[in-house]
Amino acid sequence: MIKITDLKKVYRTEEVETLALNEMCLEVKEHEFVAIMGPSGCGKSTLLNILGMLDDPTSGSYMFNEIEVSKFNENKRSDIRKANIGFVFQSFNLIDELTVFENVELPLVYNNIKSSVRKKMVDEVLQGVQMMHRRNHFPSQLSGGQQQRVAVARAIVNKPKLILADEPTGNLDSHNGADVMQLLTSLNEKGTTIIMVTHSDHDSRYANRIVHMLDGKTVTENFLKDLVYSTQQ
Repeated sequence: MIKITDLKKVYRTEEVETLALNEMCLEVKEHEFVAIMGPSGCGKSTLLNILGMLDDPTSGSYMFNEIEVSKFNENKRSDIRKANIGFVFQSFNLIDELTVFENVELPLVYNNIKSSVRKKMVDEVLQGVQMMHRRNHFPSQLSGGQQQRVAVARAIVNKPKLILADEPTGNLDSHNGADVMQLLTSLNEKGTTIIMVTHSDHDSRYANRIVHMLDGKTVTENFLKDLVYSTQQ
């Protein structure tokens, strides 16, 4: 699904040049669950932004589903992103003025899906994350764990092939964090590819592979278990 080769990202100001990714190489197969770890400032979030096509690399190659996307403009990246990728963030990023239903519905609105179809899709995904009973509540009326469940629902309502998760349990207690990790594991077992940035050794063990980064590149990889999902299922 993903192959990046010699990926470099440089941030420049008038006085400072910062090398965030330094000839980074990484491959992720379809249906994998990959945890990316490393100290703060090693390039994890920069990598995730480029993988999610929210940012473009300075140089190097990024193949997504065998298509070279590194030189695509924002419009082309946006089209691929909307059709293929869901995002889960540490800070939930829900819109306070929208209900749970409306927050989850938003990606479908952007994709011009008909209202009747949207309702069915949103209800189905809210049922799956056990948040149907909160569909008319606002984010401020939810606990942190419930907000993250809604954020996961929003990420998967379009049935993306890939979920990018940036510290998805960082603002949660251990109980709610475990619930969110079980939810991501369940999605992976059903075939969704997941790439997760985390500082948590505990959370990383849900993945089948851990990639350790330092100074903008991969330094080690550990395989924990075989892929659970099978195309034969």
